Amino acid sequence: MLGLFGSLNLGARSLATQQQGIETAGHNLANVNNPAYARQRINIQTANTIPSPVGPIGTGAYVTSIQQIRDALLDQHIQGETSVGNFLDSKQTALNYAQALLGQEIDRQATGAEGAAAANGAGGSHGIADYLSNFFSSLQSLSTNPSSLTERQNVLAQAQNLAGRFNQIDAGLAELNTSLNSSVAQDVKTANLLISSIADLNKQIVTAEAGTPGSANDLRDLRQQKIEDLSKLVNVQTSNEANGAVDLAIAGSSMVSGVNVLDTLQTYDDGNGQTMVQAATAGAHLTLTSGSIQGTIDARDGTIQTLRTSLNTMAGQLITEVNAVHQAGYSLTGTTGATFFDGTDASSIKVNSALIGNPALLQAAGTNGAVGDNTVALVLAQLADKKLPGLSNQSFSQNFSQTVAVFGQALSSVNSDIGDQELVQNMLQGQRDSVSGVSLDEEMTDMMKFQKAYQASARLITTLDEMLDTVLAMKR
Repeated sequence: MLGLFGSLNLGARSLATQQQGIETAGHNLANVNNPAYARQRINIQTANTIPSPVGPIGTGAYVTSIQQIRDALLDQHIQGETSVGNFLDSKQTALNYAQALLGQEIDRQATGAEGAAAANGAGGSHGIADYLSNFFSSLQSLSTNPSSLTERQNVLAQAQNLAGRFNQIDAGLAELNTSLNSSVAQDVKTANLLISSIADLNKQIVTAEAGTPGSANDLRDLRQQKIEDLSKLVNVQTSNEANGAVDLAIAGSSMVSGVNVLDTLQTYDDGNGQTMVQAATAGAHLTLTSGSIQGTIDARDGTIQTLRTSLNTMAGQLITEVNAVHQAGYSLTGTTGATFFDGTDASSIKVNSALIGNPALLQAAGTNGAVGDNTVALVLAQLADKKLPGLSNQSFSQNFSQTVAVFGQALSSVNSDIGDQELVQNMLQGQRDSVSGVSLDEEMTDMMKFQKAYQASARLITTLDEMLDTVLAMKR
C-alpha cells in the first residue's frame, strides 16, 4: 500500500501535473495572435508503480515533456512556397514601376495579337505612341503647307516632345535599374543578419536542450520564423542535426553548420553595372531560383532590360531614318545636309538645336529654291507607315505596340502566377493552422479540464489531511 504519506505524494504529483497543463494552456492562449507560434501540449506519463501483496499499485502521473505541435514536412513546403511567392511579388513590383514609367495603359489580360492591339490603343497623353502619332501628324500637316513657319514650329515642337519622352523614359528606367540594384544590396544585408541570427539560435537551442528531455519550443519557433524570413529573400535548404541545430544552405552553398556561420552573401558588379550575389567566402556566384532577390534580378535583367533595349533600338532607327530623309532636303534658305535629330538612342536623342533656333532651316523641300516643294516633308510623314528591317519589318507604331505587348504579357504572366501562388500558400497556411495554430475553444476546454482535475487533486489532499488528523486523534 502507498500509505497516507505515499498518497499525499501522489496528490502532490497530480497537482503539479494539472498546474503544468493550465500553464501550458495559458501560454498557448497568450500566443494566439503570434503567427510564428506553434501550440504546445504536455505529455503525461503514469508514474512508476510499487509492488504490494495485491499487485503493483499506481503512484499517479507526472509531466514528461512539453511537446510542440509541428509538421516538419508542412513547414518545409511553406518555406519553399514562401520563397516562390516573394520571388513573384518582387518581380511584379519592379514591372509595375516600369509600366508607370512607360505612361501606357496595358491590358494585363491580353496576349499575342490582342496584347499588341491593346498596347496600340493604349496610352493617354504621356505615352510614346501618342507622341509618335503627333510627330508624324505634324509632318503630314507641314506637307500641305511647306512654307509655313507655324507648321515648321509645330513639327519641331512635336519632335522635341517625342525626344523628351524617350529621354524621360530611359532616364526613369536607368534610375529604376539603380533602385533595383540597391534593393538587391539591402536584401543581401538583411539575409546576412538572418543567417547570423539562425546560427545564434542554434547555439541557444543546443545549450537549452543539452541533458534535458524536452525541447526549447519557443526558441525553435523563433528559429523557424527566421528561416522563413530568409526564404522570402533566397531559396533555402535546411537539414536537422541530432543535437537540435539546423544546418542551412542557400542555392546549394552551405551557410550555417550547427552553431557556426560558414559563409555569408555578398554583392558584386557583373561588369555591366548590375548587382549580383555570390558567397562571400567561397567567392562563387549563387544561382538563386526563388526569393525576392532573384525576383528583382530577373525583372531587372529580363523584362525591364528588354524594354529598355527595344526603346533604344526604336529611337536609334527613328534618328537614322528621319536624318537620312531630312539631310537630302533643302530649307527655306537653301541650306542642305543638316540632321534633324542628334544622338544615337533613347537617352541621347534630341532635335538639332539649329533648327529649333530657326525653323526656316527645316529641310522640307526636295529642290533648292522651290519654296512650295513638299517632297521631303511628305516622305518624312510617310515614315510613319514604313516597314523597317531594323525594327523586324515593322513600322514605328507597330514596333512600339509589339514592345508594349511583350511587356504586358510578362506582367500579365506574373500577375496570373501570383494569383495561383496565393492559392497554394493559403492552402498550406490553412493546413498548418489546423495542425499548429492555437484554438481558443480547445485551449479554454483544456484549461477547464485541468482546472477540474486540479480541484479534484486538491480535494484528494484535503481528504488525506483529514485522515491524518483522524489517525493522530487516535493516539491522543
